[in-house]
Amino acid sequence: MLISDAFAQAAAPAQNDASLISLLPMIGILVLFYFLLIRPQSKRAKEHKQMVEALQRGDEVVTNGGILGQVINVSESYVIVEIAPGIEVTTLKSSVQTLLPKGTLRSIEPKNKTAKTKTPKAAAVDTKTDESTDASVTKEAETEKK
Repeated sequence: MLISDAFAQAAAPAQNDASLISLLPMIGILVLFYFLLIRPQSKRAKEHKQMVEALQRGDEVVTNGGILGQVINVSESYVIVEIAPGIEVTTLKSSVQTLLPKGTLRSIEPKNKTAKTKTPKAAAVDTKTDESTDASVTKEAETEKK
């Protein structure tokens, strides 16, 4: 035997110290995950829960589906939201994503609905001119090939 038993036994405690040092990066990563991911997420969840509990009639909200509306009625687990005059939708309280400032819905209403109907007619005229120019380009390409 090249190494005596006494030297082999003395080396064992040094290996335990090295294993503790090798665990430090893993512990550091766990602490980093806690402060960067877990803690902010739980804070947002707590704020959302408080916002949902404080909902009342007249609040303007955005749902998870992107629907904007005004709260008409609030029950224990449901909210009735008016998304247009005379159109009401019943949703879960938890599906309310954001509480908007008062008056937001009035500020984003479309101003002129007739402009939308004029636009497709102009586009139809433009497509006819595009078709005629495409036909002339293809005729020129055929003559060049000959």
